[in-house]
Amino acid sequence: MSIESGRLTAAKLTENFADLHPPLSDHEARVAADRCYFCHDAPCVTACPTDIDIPMFIRQIATGQPGAAGVTILEQNILGGMCARVCPTETLCEEACVREVAEGKPVIIGQLQRYATDIVMEEASHPFERAPGTGKTVGIVGAGPAGLAAAHRLAMHGHDVTLYDARPKGGGLNEYGIAAYKTVDDFAAAEVDWLLGIGGITLELGVRVGDSVSLAALQDTHDAVVLAMGLGGVNGLDCPGTDAAHVQDAVGFIEDVRQRAWDQIPVGRNVVVIGGGMTAIDAAVQARHLGAESVTIAYRRGRERMGASRYEQDLAASQGVTIRTGLQPVEVGTDTITLGYTRETAEGLALTGETLTLPADHVLKAIGQTLEALPGLDRAGAKIAVDSAGRTSLPGVWAAGDCAAGGDDLTVTAVAEGRDAAMSIHDTLMG
Repeated sequence: MSIESGRLTAAKLTENFADLHPPLSDHEARVAADRCYFCHDAPCVTACPTDIDIPMFIRQIATGQPGAAGVTILEQNILGGMCARVCPTETLCEEACVREVAEGKPVIIGQLQRYATDIVMEEASHPFERAPGTGKTVGIVGAGPAGLAAAHRLAMHGHDVTLYDARPKGGGLNEYGIAAYKTVDDFAAAEVDWLLGIGGITLELGVRVGDSVSLAALQDTHDAVVLAMGLGGVNGLDCPGTDAAHVQDAVGFIEDVRQRAWDQIPVGRNVVVIGGGMTAIDAAVQARHLGAESVTIAYRRGRERMGASRYEQDLAASQGVTIRTGLQPVEVGTDTITLGYTRETAEGLALTGETLTLPADHVLKAIGQTLEALPGLDRAGAKIAVDSAGRTSLPGVWAAGDCAAGGDDLTVTAVAEGRDAAMSIHDTLMG
């Protein structure tokens, strides 16, 4: 087994973790904006979970008003800067772009969004003003995308908000769970600081609901509560050998890459990642960037069923990651992993009896996360049941983001749900 750190030089690590999409220059942004048709019934807007007026903000860039464009974006998506970096635009707004349909080359909406929001965030003053205080307080569990979006919208309407988060930093998934090459220069932390600039939001870190404080206590303390803590548990592999020291959760591996010096993060020479979503892609690419000699993603179904977009799959392949489908683990050895071939049947997925053994001194599990227990809440499947406004089965308690049923576990969707839950709370509190 050869899991070790410091395999690459500092210069090579810096090169490997450079910005995936460097920011556009003023000229590049104007040229890109000029490609937009400014459609009246723009399909890109319909495809955006936060309903950003995309033709409007692109027209503002094209006419030399990038600051105004940034405000147009942030009015609908207060985390528009992060979403511009990590949102799968290739399967949302850009896939719906008329240019994509006609020419196979969409307007680069995501990069234009980053260009505009970066300009607003660099300005000295916050673009949103807080309304006069209402005297109402709201407690939000989780300072990730959904919680932050809810907090900002509630504070903007004059409510006093307390954000509770179990981690030592705010940001949630944006801070701990996204590939480092997508959010360079501590952007997640900078975005949290900027968002809190509106005032009226208190961030309490190191507070875990159910441990440090109960949900009932929050209900007693606040006029409303929002559960936005994401999914804290991690699914396990159901095969022999998964308790070995070289088997690691991919979310923990990604967190290490985000929070520690790159030359201190151990990685194997032959890495196998189990899973087919964005977490699997991020873990696999970063394992390569840390110096793994071979990295293989093994997914139990067909490639078309992978949660990661085709763009992300191609990105991984371009970095030397091998993607194998129709395989699931049957045994983890000391320096190998045995995978069984699968097939779809009327009863579901089944093993064919054939196997494949790959060298693997480091196995990363990226097979989904689970909701940590919170008593008294109705469930919808593995998540918290909510209505269309985000209300849970408990009076005065809303839920949004990955912990709530109905979403698709995207940052941009979490932002939309947090914003909409905040508006439902505002309407309820104000009668």
